[in-house]
Amino acid sequence: MGLTKQYLRYTASALFGVIASQKGNIVYVTLRGEKGRYVAVPAYGLHLAVGYEDGSIRVFSLLSGEGNVTFNGHKAAVMTLQYDHLGGRLVSGSKDTDVIVWDVINESGLYRLRGHKDAVTQALFLREKNLLVTSGKDTLVKWWDLDTQHCFKTLVGHRTEVWGLTFVSQEKRLITGTADSELRVWNITYIQEATDPNEPESKKSKGSPAKAEETSEVDETSDLDETPEERLLRCNKAGSIMREGRDRVVTLATDRTGRVLACHGTDSVLEVFCVLTEDEICKKMEKKMRKAKKKTKQKSEEEEEEPEGSVEMSLQEEIQRVTSIKASAKIKSFDLILSPKGELKATLLLQNNTIESYILTPSAQVPQVVRASKITIGGHRSDVRTLAFSSDNIAILSAAAESVKIWNRSTLQCIRTMACEYALCSLFVPGDRQVIIGTKTGKLQLYDLASGSLLETLAAHDGALWSISLSPDQRGFVTGGADKCVKFWEFELVKDENGTQKRLSVKQTRILQLDEDVLCVRYSPNQKLLAISLLDCTVKIFYTDTLKFFLSLYGHKLPVLCMDISYDGALIATGSADRNVKIWGLDFGDCHRSLFAHDDSVMTLQFVHKSHLFFTAGKDHKIKQWDADKFEHIQTLEGHHQEVWCLALSPSGDYIVSSSHDKSLRLWERTREPLILEEEREMQREAEYEESVAKEDQPVVAGETQGETGLAGKKTIETVKAAERIMEAIELYREETAKLKEHQAICKAAGKEVPLPVNPILHAYGNISPSAYVLEVFKKVRSSELEESLLVLPFSYVPDLLVLFNEHIQRGSEVELLCRALLFLLRIHFGRITSNQLLVTVIENLKKTTISKVSEVRNVLGFNMAGLQFLKREIEAKDEVTFFADATDRFEEKRRKRKKKEKLVLAMV
Repeated sequence: MGLTKQYLRYTASALFGVIASQKGNIVYVTLRGEKGRYVAVPAYGLHLAVGYEDGSIRVFSLLSGEGNVTFNGHKAAVMTLQYDHLGGRLVSGSKDTDVIVWDVINESGLYRLRGHKDAVTQALFLREKNLLVTSGKDTLVKWWDLDTQHCFKTLVGHRTEVWGLTFVSQEKRLITGTADSELRVWNITYIQEATDPNEPESKKSKGSPAKAEETSEVDETSDLDETPEERLLRCNKAGSIMREGRDRVVTLATDRTGRVLACHGTDSVLEVFCVLTEDEICKKMEKKMRKAKKKTKQKSEEEEEEPEGSVEMSLQEEIQRVTSIKASAKIKSFDLILSPKGELKATLLLQNNTIESYILTPSAQVPQVVRASKITIGGHRSDVRTLAFSSDNIAILSAAAESVKIWNRSTLQCIRTMACEYALCSLFVPGDRQVIIGTKTGKLQLYDLASGSLLETLAAHDGALWSISLSPDQRGFVTGGADKCVKFWEFELVKDENGTQKRLSVKQTRILQLDEDVLCVRYSPNQKLLAISLLDCTVKIFYTDTLKFFLSLYGHKLPVLCMDISYDGALIATGSADRNVKIWGLDFGDCHRSLFAHDDSVMTLQFVHKSHLFFTAGKDHKIKQWDADKFEHIQTLEGHHQEVWCLALSPSGDYIVSSSHDKSLRLWERTREPLILEEEREMQREAEYEESVAKEDQPVVAGETQGETGLAGKKTIETVKAAERIMEAIELYREETAKLKEHQAICKAAGKEVPLPVNPILHAYGNISPSAYVLEVFKKVRSSELEESLLVLPFSYVPDLLVLFNEHIQRGSEVELLCRALLFLLRIHFGRITSNQLLVTVIENLKKTTISKVSEVRNVLGFNMAGLQFLKREIEAKDEVTFFADATDRFEEKRRKRKKKEKLVLAMV
């Protein structure tokens, strides 16, 4: 069978036009030692964690920009990400209601926490305690003890969804934001600190194991009958702060110091509050006490002073409203950074694809808000509704509701931005020096690219101007609009306003009146025919010269939104809101084939130059390539996350640019890689299988019940492939071991050494032993996928693995990795391993080996830690400085204690 027809693959080349995703958040990052200058869109330290809609998480390096770590555990979109204060752990909350804690250093999942009944909206680590706080759309705030992976407290004082939470006052207060205008403030009392203030911190942090979940009501104030769960902390409502906004809280956060609190709703106002420190509260209390004493003395000199309890700070005095920042559009996310000088920088991510930065001074008497910068040139404020390529394939035109932008295809830089009305269609004028835009109000706008100026505006149609098509002779164009008219235009040169030079203009030559609104118009390549799509679901074909009716193409159930004619004029393809694409012959108007193209409306369609291949794009977020001769689907280009509005092919056919409701413009490039349809179908089947695997119930460990905690990872096609590679390596080990025994027997019988045939796989690895090959396969399994890969591994391979683990651990090879895999295998196959008499000796040997080797590794780590501590002390003694801000912390602690003593003394006076 010979090779039939060969296609070339189109692949994603670049993404541009989107400044920030509306579903992501914005954070300040430190690069090159500069704070407050750089922001990352949708982090801690040198790494940036990004959550995606498919539930995956990638960790990028801010220095190299590479993402080498991928976590797969969630089944739905990731809603929140948060690092702990050391940056070693990452917590993620998702729409699938699960919370997962990840080990960033080991690149693996630690555990999954279940308890929420709806999407998780926020998750925060405590800095001093090994605790986690999460909030969800189920109106609950849950406290988790990470030592026992158990939810020991649930706050049920919210009546609507909890959209955000944050800590203030050194984690002694929790603030929650819900769907109303009230910010609820909760006092946190750490029970161990309250009962034994002299207890060492190492003992405090461990806490008591929690056994049952405790529920905290809004009116919970009693400290009597303390339950075992209250040994960790107690959380009582302190009051509320009212917001100006009436809608739900979208983002609630503080700056790194916890001094400034800010929140916003679904509007364009960011409300900023200042949280007083303990020193400031003490000063205010002293001032209040002096006033109270003075007032008491004025009433009666014989009366005693009012006790300290009568002079209290209100919640509004401790958390003071500073100001409100009014942005230019709705706010989607923000981040704050407070400089040492007291200047606050706030960077806002807006809904209209814009980033704005503001500066204010919270400590000033009248805070002044100044907009410092704005990032707008990299994208449009609204959805791009029309695209066009220049004749030389270099320039790309994109137009939206507010502007027209010209992009350089090779550099993806915006080289021109021109204000316009709501654009619906566009084209480059022959020569690529001017562009024409058709607007929603029915106007034609002519722009000059050299000067970036609007040359002329013409009232072309009474309604929306839906479509424009350049004539093949390049002397004019045709437009169709909602006023049921098709108008013909020609280019002409007219004198400019000064009368000294001539400029380009257009004039109307003919008009064709129809019975329905015109949605799309297209010339045939020889300019003999004109195809017109109407609102009555038909396509009418007219002769261009006489405007006489030629054909009517009917068959679509909904209006035809897009169409195109092939380069030879033989075929016309139409795409409709009924999700179908029909291929017609232009000679007799017969329908060659009807294809179910997309899962939603087909928005745009265009033929590739000099071929019968064409591309379609739809509201199902996909772009598809088709063969109009064989009526086959060739490939699907996936990348957009929302509806695809339009696309444009370059005249050479090497590039495609597409725009979407997600504000992004994507560039696709034709490669030299051949595309075989059978392989493409196989890839589609694998993708469908992967989706089905992800939807399956996750495997559980035998003998374990479904509880609050579970495995962090999930079964994916990658974990299945990793398990298959481990199985293949063990099979090779078995075969090579059997061959080695046969070879030894042959050598013994022959009385001489016989050459041993070399396995090509082992030879490729440098003639390593079969056991070493199994270890190499193990090392190549991703750390985040190791447990899930072992979970799907059949038990028949486990005995061989245990023998190999014992052999490699005795040698000291990859002790940490092998012990981790060994303990997991013992956990999931405990019953079968302990009941197998043949494995008793292996387990006993493993017990001795692992204890001794792990002790050696622990000693090495202890020695290295002691060496680092010694070097630290040497450097401190040499430079007379204290590293890692320990000295600052000790000084602040001493000052805090001194202020507390002074406050008590003043209260007793």
